[in-house]
Amino acid sequence: MAETKREIERKYDIGADATLPDLTGVAGVADVVDRGVVELDAVYWDTADQRLAAGSVTLRRRTGGADEGWHLKLPVSLADGVRDEIHAPLSDAVPRDLAGLVRSRVRGADLLPVVRLLSTRTLSHLVDADGTLLAEVAVDRVLAERLTADTGTAEWTEAEVELADGADPALLDKVEKKLRKAGARRSASPSKLARALAETAPPDGDAGRARTETPVGGGRKAAKKAGKKEAVAEAVREAAAEGSGSTGDHVLGYLRAQCDAIVSLDPAVRRDLPDAVHQMRVATRRLRSAFKSYRKILDRTVTDPVGDELKWLAGELGVARDQEVLAARLADRVDALPATLLLGPVRGRLRVWDVARRTGARGRTVAVLESKRYLALLETLDTLLAAPPLRPAATKKPAKALPKAARKDYARLAARIEHALALPPGHERDLALHAARKAAKRARYAGESAVPALGKPARRFAERMKAVQGVLGDHQDSVVAREEMRALAIQAHMAGESAFTWGLLYGQEEAAGADRQRELPPVWAKASRRKVRAALGE
Repeated sequence: MAETKREIERKYDIGADATLPDLTGVAGVADVVDRGVVELDAVYWDTADQRLAAGSVTLRRRTGGADEGWHLKLPVSLADGVRDEIHAPLSDAVPRDLAGLVRSRVRGADLLPVVRLLSTRTLSHLVDADGTLLAEVAVDRVLAERLTADTGTAEWTEAEVELADGADPALLDKVEKKLRKAGARRSASPSKLARALAETAPPDGDAGRARTETPVGGGRKAAKKAGKKEAVAEAVREAAAEGSGSTGDHVLGYLRAQCDAIVSLDPAVRRDLPDAVHQMRVATRRLRSAFKSYRKILDRTVTDPVGDELKWLAGELGVARDQEVLAARLADRVDALPATLLLGPVRGRLRVWDVARRTGARGRTVAVLESKRYLALLETLDTLLAAPPLRPAATKKPAKALPKAARKDYARLAARIEHALALPPGHERDLALHAARKAAKRARYAGESAVPALGKPARRFAERMKAVQGVLGDHQDSVVAREEMRALAIQAHMAGESAFTWGLLYGQEEAAGADRQRELPPVWAKASRRKVRAALGE
């Protein structure tokens, strides 16, 4: 069974003959306890093209020391030296749990040994006056050997300072001040593996090269089309090289960020970390929304099928998330009622309903992430980014093309809101408001995606769209909650229980939905066409 700990550490380059200063002078450190010397033998695993290393992920099998076994390190905040370290018992093959956590990066490629590090570690513990461990300090003399066909070796000495669980992170700054005075310098490499790969790389630099692009086939017509796409791509690259930045360059940067988010969040979803499913779902929606907003920039014959797959993924991720949000809303409604209005086993029925709806949800989510369809989607996204289907408009300046895309999404939203508000209250209006909510989300994402290029105007536009989306979203939540209240009332009645409380809660949700409908016009007025034109221009 894998175990996880949060690792907060800093690495320093020191000379081979250097000695660390006396750290008992650091505020809060009462003593430095010598923990002796240990020999460590670590073999790092990766794909042939180093996909894990490219994502600052390390997977190793280490013997020696108190924690020998398999270690997978996932970045949390590389700038602050924070990573999650997941430990599994020693075995010959990569443990199944750890292999799953790197699936989004590895996919169908084989994991193999790429680097071996032999370290002689001199270990010390920094403790306070009560003997409580504050930090672990290690001086490592490292011999690195590349295990692939292009073999090479490197040697260096470094120091690591790892914060103990529960210790004050400010201690690291104090220790660093002392180390820097003694000549130590923060390591430029985020990990031993990164340094080993860099210093043992073959002279031609081919090791770790990204996967090659898929060749284009299909005869003269396909070749001509590919030539046009390459000409557009070349114009975008030239603009980026000149520092001017084209619309295509900006849009591709945004797409890469969302694709990176999906891949990076995959392990967090598998580990069932808080909000991970929601964040991954948001990334898929942002990506799909960008394909639609930027149809003048990207060839939709390529992006539409990818968007359909992203819609499938978002739907699968939403099963557990939607139930979680709905259950919390219903529970809050029940908790807010006085005990005199809770007739029958209301809380018990709500719990049974929630458990029944959640059963198997997590297993289903993990199964989706292991599916061939999901892994094929990730490969498709890689291919799309490697050979982006850019249209001629991609060469234009962002100041012109991005506002135009946002205004188009706004016009779509405006038409849907006007249509919804013209309908009488009821089921048809609820459906129309839900459609408007989707349009508001798309307009908001268009504004947010334009912020790096347009700055404050795009941010202001996105905030107004978010406010509209919020009102429409809460209205839709009330609609869904009402449907569940009615179903629960029927179940209670059929079981011979009182349905009074469920009817009362239904009425509350109905009133909440009506409140949101009354709230919509003034919120929408703050996002008027005049204000949008003022923010984004004509």
